[in-house]
Amino acid sequence: MRPAGTAQRIGVVDALRVAVPITALALYAAITFLGGQVVKDKPPLWLSLVVFPILFATVIAAVVSAEEIAHEIGEPFGTLVLTISVTIIEVALIMSIMLEENGNPALARDTVFAVVMIVANGLVGICMLVGGIRYREQDFEVKGANAYLAVLTALSMLTMVLPNFTTSAPGPVLTTPQLVFISIITLLLYGLFLYIQTVRHTEYFRDDIKPDDSSEETRSAGLRLRAPILLIASLVAVVLLSKTFTASLQGLLTDFGAPEAFLGFLVAVLILSPEGITAVRAARMNELQRSINLALGSSLATIGMTVPAVAIIALYLGTDLILGLSSETMVILFLTLLVSVFTFGSGRTNILFGFLHLIIFATYIFLIFVP
Repeated sequence: MRPAGTAQRIGVVDALRVAVPITALALYAAITFLGGQVVKDKPPLWLSLVVFPILFATVIAAVVSAEEIAHEIGEPFGTLVLTISVTIIEVALIMSIMLEENGNPALARDTVFAVVMIVANGLVGICMLVGGIRYREQDFEVKGANAYLAVLTALSMLTMVLPNFTTSAPGPVLTTPQLVFISIITLLLYGLFLYIQTVRHTEYFRDDIKPDDSSEETRSAGLRLRAPILLIASLVAVVLLSKTFTASLQGLLTDFGAPEAFLGFLVAVLILSPEGITAVRAARMNELQRSINLALGSSLATIGMTVPAVAIIALYLGTDLILGLSSETMVILFLTLLVSVFTFGSGRTNILFGFLHLIIFATYIFLIFVP
């Protein structure tokens, strides 16, 4: 049995999970039927201040529902639900800008690269630093981490580095046959990784620490069905509000003179913040394997599913899709992958590795403003 205080808190959380997507859908309906023309080009500041917190709360509600499903089905399938949910949100935000008349052709690259930097340096660094401070050293499954890192290296090189060196088209873009080929092999590689993670070698990605089920109560079929319904409702609300959000964000960044790459960073922060909080909490509870699954799994899902999705949109619209990184960001990517080989090579971490990844992450943010 749960204490009365705990039950009350859970009741409040459940009520908010229901209220938030309903509020977001109601806001979208109001914008569509009452103010669609007002927000067509640049939403007013007051609307931006309303949309930001509601969209952020809806993203959190979606991830909380995904976490409940993940707890029900266990690892590694639970992490997969989280990463796919986050990727759907990311694709919706990128699509909302690409479909604009003056869309940013480099947004997909900036967002994907930002996700890789946030999870592979920022999130990994914080998790290892938090865990190292509390437990001195933490263990994880080397085979699983190496599988993540190998696929991440291949996907990031093929999608964000190779376009800079192909000669069929000028600039950091791919021709239509090249883009189709890269999209297909990206999906195939990510699909094979999912097969390894969920079917053939699930032991590589499991945490040895058993969850405490002593406080679990028997749940009815209705309660088990609630989380998927709330997850779908939250994801739909995020997708619908994404156009207003990105238009508001673009307008604000233009007013402040921020670089275009900063938009991709902010989009990545929005979609990863709830999942990042979950990963840090797991590291603090000495569940570093789950943190690694969340962090590195997000980067793989982002490249494996986002790049083919935006490629389809670009081919449909007949626009160029800038995927190749600049020279300084390629150096940061190479450094991240190289340091990760040492970080995940021994199966044990400490605060040094965490601090090292955070230094690389700080360098990435600095170069956004001073390239």
